[in-house]
Amino acid sequence: MLIAAAMAATGCATRLGDHGHAAAPAAREAAPAPAPTRTGYADVPGARIYYQIHGDLNARKAPLLILHGSYMSADAMAPLIRSFATTRTVIATDARGHGRNGDVPGPLTYELLADDAAGVLKTLNVAKADVLGYSMGANTALLTAIRHPDRVGKLIVLSGTYRRDGWYPEVLKAFESVTPQSFAGTPLEAEYRRLSPTPNAFPTLVGKNKALDALPQAWPEQAIRVIAGKTMIVIGDADGVELEHAVKLFKLRGGGDVEVAVKGFIDKPPRARLAILPATSHIGIMAQANLIADLATPFLDDVTPPIPPGFLPEGNAQATQGTTSKPTRKEP
Repeated sequence: MLIAAAMAATGCATRLGDHGHAAAPAAREAAPAPAPTRTGYADVPGARIYYQIHGDLNARKAPLLILHGSYMSADAMAPLIRSFATTRTVIATDARGHGRNGDVPGPLTYELLADDAAGVLKTLNVAKADVLGYSMGANTALLTAIRHPDRVGKLIVLSGTYRRDGWYPEVLKAFESVTPQSFAGTPLEAEYRRLSPTPNAFPTLVGKNKALDALPQAWPEQAIRVIAGKTMIVIGDADGVELEHAVKLFKLRGGGDVEVAVKGFIDKPPRARLAILPATSHIGIMAQANLIADLATPFLDDVTPPIPPGFLPEGNAQATQGTTSKPTRKEP
């Protein structure tokens, strides 16, 4: 999505190399992708979807399904996989038309992407997973929770929208100017050619992603409200997603509790959490994997936020923190 728009706007994608894993081969060489425990393909209508598993699907904690952004792959999410796999099992996929799946007939739609995500979980006999998505993957995660509520537990939405107009108007305009030439000589193009069984189909992927970006995405607010699982929204303060949109999504998911604001402390795990990362762009958010994992792990573990000493009578403070525990990083 915005990755491509940024490339088109600058006219030289290689200048983005310091801002994100997908455009930073040097960073990938310094920290190689963790070796998956298992890989395979899930047969879904019209396609076969590649997946990789890090850890044990029989572990006690719910696995975390990670969905990448446009023009990326499961491998490009290695920083997040590495950060989360220390505390839980992680499943990562290549989206339809991306990575090891190669080109498949037909368009890209969020409905197909969401059904593919659910199809992978079904193939793996995973009754329910927590889902983290970035950009295109974040939008997919939200729609997966709407279309397949029984498959999705908690949601982590990184730089995503539930409406197309959640992007700045200038960003939407930039989407329109993306061409295959925008990626010429970039790591994104090279990675597609390396992984794909249809290495010459990258221009086709560009066309399909542009068409996806142009769709009138607008999921009903009521459908967002009734998603059963808890939600964490993460955005950069210089993101392509409007800050107001992220706040609106936060409130639709149960955030902005006035009673808690008046009370001054939180005595149970909240339904929604919002993190706005400073000095962070849409692409730059992928350089914050450790920070994101540190913020999101207590959310996934349903930890009650701590209350500092010296504010409440000791007995009350202990009672309100009865479910508080410090998450530890270990193999799932």
